[in-house]
Amino acid sequence: MISSIAGFLRYFDAVHRRALRDVAALPTEADGWTPAVGEGEGAWSINTLVGHICGSRLYFASAYCGEGWISPIPPDVSNRDQWLPALESTAADLHASLDDTPDSWLERKVRMIDTDAALSGWRVLMMMVEHEIHHRSQIDTYAGLNGWPVPDIYGRSAETIIQLQPGQVEQHRKQENSQNRVDSSLTAEGS
Repeated sequence: MISSIAGFLRYFDAVHRRALRDVAALPTEADGWTPAVGEGEGAWSINTLVGHICGSRLYFASAYCGEGWISPIPPDVSNRDQWLPALESTAADLHASLDDTPDSWLERKVRMIDTDAALSGWRVLMMMVEHEIHHRSQIDTYAGLNGWPVPDIYGRSAETIIQLQPGQVEQHRKQENSQNRVDSSLTAEGS
């Protein structure tokens, strides 16, 4: 659970950096690309998805701040050159909205838009991050289907981790053998 707004914003900043990385990796031909089939969000262009991520940050912030579930006008992302500046601008706007809010708001209840239910403020902020990651994954999926680069989430591919496994197994085996020798020695001394 999130215990401070500063802690949440550090987490958000890491999610934001990954959004910047993945969007920056998109080639020129991604500009205006739309799936051949689908409807609703499943048929949105990459431009629309980037704009949606940007606007949604402020939508959730508005709810968190007690200003209602109000969607701002999305930034202009009609061409690829506007994508990263729009992401940066909305990240700065999010910080400006949340930086000075009290940590107690994390526990404050926020009424939902479509029901009488309410969620804790921290959960509303996590919904924002989960929503962003969902749409970033959608963009990455489209990139993969088109043969465009898809950055590794932590800078390591699954193939790299597989190659490192034998070394990890050997290292663990050595540690285990060393611990067994210490345990045997302690048992012998105690006899």
